[in-house]
Amino acid sequence: MEKFVGQKREEHSAANDGSTKPLRKKLKVENDEKVKEEEFDPEDDEDTALAEFSHPIPWQKIEAEGLDCDYALLFSKEEADRLFRQLEEEVVYSTGQEAKVQVFGKVYNIPRKQATYGDEGLTYTYSGVKRFACPWTQALEYIRDAVTKTTGHTFNFVLINRYKDGQDHMGEHRDDERELDPLCPIASVSLGAARDFIFRHRDARGKESSRQIEPVKLELAHGSLLLMNSPTNTFWYHSLPVRKKVLVPRINLTFRRIVQPSQK
Repeated sequence: MEKFVGQKREEHSAANDGSTKPLRKKLKVENDEKVKEEEFDPEDDEDTALAEFSHPIPWQKIEAEGLDCDYALLFSKEEADRLFRQLEEEVVYSTGQEAKVQVFGKVYNIPRKQATYGDEGLTYTYSGVKRFACPWTQALEYIRDAVTKTTGHTFNFVLINRYKDGQDHMGEHRDDERELDPLCPIASVSLGAARDFIFRHRDARGKESSRQIEPVKLELAHGSLLLMNSPTNTFWYHSLPVRKKVLVPRINLTFRRIVQPSQK
């Protein structure tokens, strides 16, 4: 299982103050399942870089068969610390039926805290439960706008998961609900404890899997942004497994664009 680690924060800070022009890295899982990394100067392909992103932070490309992701450190440690504290004060997490999930007809308590925020009137249904969007808070608007400025994509909804420690987790799933705009990536912002994040191809899951495809394993750092582009959620499941050695909390925000039936 291959592991990808984000770039150092010093490189991120240098990019933000304009003192250097950041190199972009590309990580690709080749047919032999080894991750190959190459650096290239944006001046060599400046038009392509500008077309992809509106703000030039040091992006790293993660690719495999049917998997297309971009990873970067979006916030400095100081800013990420501030946003984490602000979210701890502002976010109200779901209780009751919205704190449960339905799997194969059975209802379970979600092994983490969860909340949904977004534009007025938006709803999002997954795992058999309809979730309503609470109004944006100040911190959520700030993070959303930073993601939009960086990626060039707009988002009207965010799903927030709070993991109290490494015992809280998320099982394998795909974000492929019908309400999601297929043309918009899902932007995942991580604050707090660094956690392992694992992609598994749909054809390589379970004992009756039809193919031998190695999982892709990432470590999502404090202040990082993972952009899951199409067709990633068509072919790859992702999960956040239990890590007993992690003793501090993590907040993850996945920004999405919801399309209501009247808009389709």
